[in-house]
Amino acid sequence: MSYNRHYRGGRRNYRDDEDDRRRDVVESPQERLKNAIIKLGEVDPLQEISAVETRIREMAPLDIYNLSESFHIGVTEQPYKIPFYAALLRLLHNNPSEDGASIGVDGSSLGKQILEEFWKGFQAYVDKLMWRETRLCIRFFAHLTSALLISGETFAALLRSFTAVLDEFGVSHGRAKRAALCAAEGLMIAGAVLTSTAPTFPSEIIASIQTYAETTISGKWIVQPMVLLHSPAVTVENADELLATALTTLKALESSGFEGPFPRPYSEYPPLDTSLFTPFGLPLVLVPPEVIELEVLSSEAEESEIKREEWPEYFLRLFGDDVTPDPNTPAGYAVRIDLLAMIDIFEVNRKEAARLLLEYPKWVVPGTFKPKPGAPPPELEPLVNYNWQLESTLLEIMLGASLVLPQSSQAQIYYDSLITEVCKISPSTVGPAVGKSIRRLYSSLTDGLDVEIERRFSEWFAIHMSNFNFQWVWKEWIPDLQLAIQHPKRTFMRTAVEYEIRLSYYDRIVKSLPEAMHTPEAYVLPKQAPGPDFMYDDSSKPHHDAAQSILNLFRGRAKAEDVIYHLDTLRNTLESDLSEPENVDSLVRIISTQSLLHIGSRSFSHLLNAIERYLPLLRTLASGGVTASAGAGNPEAKADILNAAALFWKYNSQMVAIVFDKLMQYQIVDPTDVVSWTFLHVSEVDESEADLKAPLNLSAFEWNLLKGALDKAIGRVNIARRKLALLRKEDDDNRARAKASGGNMDIEGETKLDEPVLENPALAVALKAFSSLTREQKAALSRTLEGFVSCLAPSPTSLHPNPKARGILSENSWHNRANWGKEEWNAWETWGWYRHFCRAYSPYLRNYAATFTAVSFARFEGQSDPATDLLQKIWDISIGQE
Repeated sequence: MSYNRHYRGGRRNYRDDEDDRRRDVVESPQERLKNAIIKLGEVDPLQEISAVETRIREMAPLDIYNLSESFHIGVTEQPYKIPFYAALLRLLHNNPSEDGASIGVDGSSLGKQILEEFWKGFQAYVDKLMWRETRLCIRFFAHLTSALLISGETFAALLRSFTAVLDEFGVSHGRAKRAALCAAEGLMIAGAVLTSTAPTFPSEIIASIQTYAETTISGKWIVQPMVLLHSPAVTVENADELLATALTTLKALESSGFEGPFPRPYSEYPPLDTSLFTPFGLPLVLVPPEVIELEVLSSEAEESEIKREEWPEYFLRLFGDDVTPDPNTPAGYAVRIDLLAMIDIFEVNRKEAARLLLEYPKWVVPGTFKPKPGAPPPELEPLVNYNWQLESTLLEIMLGASLVLPQSSQAQIYYDSLITEVCKISPSTVGPAVGKSIRRLYSSLTDGLDVEIERRFSEWFAIHMSNFNFQWVWKEWIPDLQLAIQHPKRTFMRTAVEYEIRLSYYDRIVKSLPEAMHTPEAYVLPKQAPGPDFMYDDSSKPHHDAAQSILNLFRGRAKAEDVIYHLDTLRNTLESDLSEPENVDSLVRIISTQSLLHIGSRSFSHLLNAIERYLPLLRTLASGGVTASAGAGNPEAKADILNAAALFWKYNSQMVAIVFDKLMQYQIVDPTDVVSWTFLHVSEVDESEADLKAPLNLSAFEWNLLKGALDKAIGRVNIARRKLALLRKEDDDNRARAKASGGNMDIEGETKLDEPVLENPALAVALKAFSSLTREQKAALSRTLEGFVSCLAPSPTSLHPNPKARGILSENSWHNRANWGKEEWNAWETWGWYRHFCRAYSPYLRNYAATFTAVSFARFEGQSDPATDLLQKIWDISIGQE
């Protein structure tokens, strides 16, 4: 039987389905033209411009809106093509064809019609505060101004409307930064034309940006990638702040008469006939205020969404100016803004992003980058002779964007994956650049690299190695095993190996390391493979029988009430059997929690099933007792549960964070309980690792616990806030409908009064929940701040004070860091996490600034020592009072 016949109720050939799919996709002539414009330059940009122009002019009928939309997509999604789109539009301004097909109603050229329609879309971007699209359109307008298609006076007025934002009262840094970059980059490209129109205009724009930049000095200090706790300086070697580089570039261009590095393919075209052509005049624009700024004027400001604080952006430099572009030069800045825009825009498709990044040299002036190995020599002499290395440039910019503090613009995993994709496309050229980048970052750990950057570096290193068979030359770092145990280089090795084990398995990672790193004294590998450690598994351990009796109930899926009853009996038995005084309630809580975790240790699903089945038991344990009659939540009882979980998973720090998160999710413990435990009890988890931990000091592990707790508290408030806003809107709509349908109507001479609208019970419940969760958020933030203050400025009565918390803050001490020991580096790391806490959570801290200042800093009134002064300085900057 043949199955290749036409379908008549039998089985179809797969080719028939494929043919149907092909027939379904039919592009109209307008769509084909739109795609041709968007794909301009895929092979050779300069040669394709005239061909696309011809296709546009031959199209009948012309759809100006479709053409304008094509330009919008090209400009806002492919910024590296902007000069070439400007050249295409310049050709479309030439005299129309003889048949008049490209003449508008008013006799305007096709190019002018497209530009008029394009402006409408730009106005919509401005009105919606779509800053990225607005900034890219301004670059496009700047090229058109340089091509004399747009009036210089009106373009200057457009740039002034953005510098006016810098003078707004209380303008946020994010808004001011974006507006300043719009004005700066427009001036960079069109500066020569604008100077001929108004000679003082560039100085005016530069002065406006300079005045604003001077107000951001304190903000720059707290987000510097290289930490110098003793120094107030904001100039850092091997790092550049974005707005500062724009200013430096502007000044350099102004001094050179705006001889810019930007490609200008339209400059080769003959000038337009001024008797027939009038430059397009841009209408006046007013940049609207931020939506959040309008909301804070309402009576419900405390219920409005809190916007993430934006700080100055520092980008790390990993290579010299002869290898990668210096962003403080015009050519270097032009390359950086193009590559950053491409990385940001193509976040939705990392494979396409990687391909385009490696093809970037064809969009810049010849001679900008070194030619590929084996490439034929250029036919024409290059206009410039920078010869930068493309692969090193890409690595520097991708890593720089991923390591921006306090938070990168995209998810961290995107940058990690993008680097992997670039390596897969060209491993022979990108691989060496990756190795050099890792070595540069590793060497900077000694010079004060920020602790959050160190954490991200560890994550990227482990993820990247996992994609390339965990191949790294670890033996290069063997000499660093002689450094102090908490030195950043040794901490990095330890953390990176831990992350690699998470992405693979213990034995495989052990084989990838040299023998010198296998020894317990090296503290590179964990003592054993990650796994649970049930305290009562060994029959020789105390309370083994008690734990087995509870385990048997769990294995038999006994009801929670039966387990609670058994614990009450067990408590009485233990009280009579113990020869030494011991907190029996605490002991029973620890045995019960560890037994439950032991049942759930096989997988995540086992863990969730165990917690959900025995929620009543866990809530009873957290209430302060072991019987069903126990009262409300008890901090000591919750600390016992957290202690038991941390001890059970002490060989797997990732699982500690996961279990803590689930306990918070099911409201067994509160975020404040996790914060308190982190500061007070974390040193009790594993006494055998005392060399790696010190009381009242924090590492990346403790910071992850704090971050999880704070994010949980803040996330709950955000969810409650959105629910409350939805219910308020629903309630307002109901009241409006009730008033419209039955309010104040005259019926036969009688006035019908408004009927009272019943209160919405769901709204009342939501208000109560929102208030409760807001108090919980405030308590978690307050406890975190108090914990850091106790760590870094301990009182004389502290149980385990670190005497080095104050001693490391002097300049002499920093320059002597080669002789620092464990306590000094512990204290330095804790200072780093305090600094990161304040800048990362500054929007929330500002809401309670007065209360927190009074509670945590009033004790230092009248005192002055390096620790208290630095604590206060970091705090003041984070809440905007410096």
